[in-house]
Amino acid sequence: MTKEFGVPPVVFPSGGNPTVAAGGNTQQRRVPTAPFQPPRPSNSGIPFMSFEVGSAAATTSGPIGGGTGPIGGVANFDDEEPLLDELGIHPDQIWKKTKSILNPFRANPTFHKDSDLSGPIFLYLSFCLFQLLAGKIQFGVILGWIVVSSIFLYVVFNMLAGRHGNLDLHTCTSVIGYCLLPVVILSAISLFVPQNGALRSGIAGVFVIWATRACTNLMVAVADGGEEHRGLIAYACFLIYTLFSLLVVF
Repeated sequence: MTKEFGVPPVVFPSGGNPTVAAGGNTQQRRVPTAPFQPPRPSNSGIPFMSFEVGSAAATTSGPIGGGTGPIGGVANFDDEEPLLDELGIHPDQIWKKTKSILNPFRANPTFHKDSDLSGPIFLYLSFCLFQLLAGKIQFGVILGWIVVSSIFLYVVFNMLAGRHGNLDLHTCTSVIGYCLLPVVILSAISLFVPQNGALRSGIAGVFVIWATRACTNLMVAVADGGEEHRGLIAYACFLIYTLFSLLVVF
């Protein structure tokens, strides 16, 4: 014998949320919403802001920095300047300027009118290296003396030239740096010469005169107003390179 139980039917509202009666107040369950998504621009000029791989690949149809070319192609660097030229370092000009100092009687001022500091920095490092091989760590001393010497000769030359003086500090530093070549050669030779001897001092005097003559000729040639004061300019140059030679002799 079977029994039949009368179960009342369950009726759900049209919104899908069952209602629960509690004290006469009905409370509905909140429908979950989708997470926040930023609005997508219709015509964005930046490809990666559209979040579409296809549109980004279509818009970047060339090398970085603009231009036209196939997608994924390699940029053409044939028309690019060499890296040293972009940095302002010209090895051919440095070699010509250095070679002009090798003749102490006739220094060519044509190349030195276009001043640069690449060659002087190379000679400075060479001088410091030879001094280091001699057991003397003088990087800061040599650099400080180059700066002080450049300012000293710049002030002296423009005071002597007066209104006609057009020597700038950059050109003055460049000339002093290139004329440091005889002192660099002296530093290399002194590695094989006994210290505290008359021979060492005599060789140093020859190289100081060489550097003084080359620097004086270049200073008078690259700037105006120094021809009539050649003797005083030569005396200032002699003091500068004597100071550098003392680092080598002692």
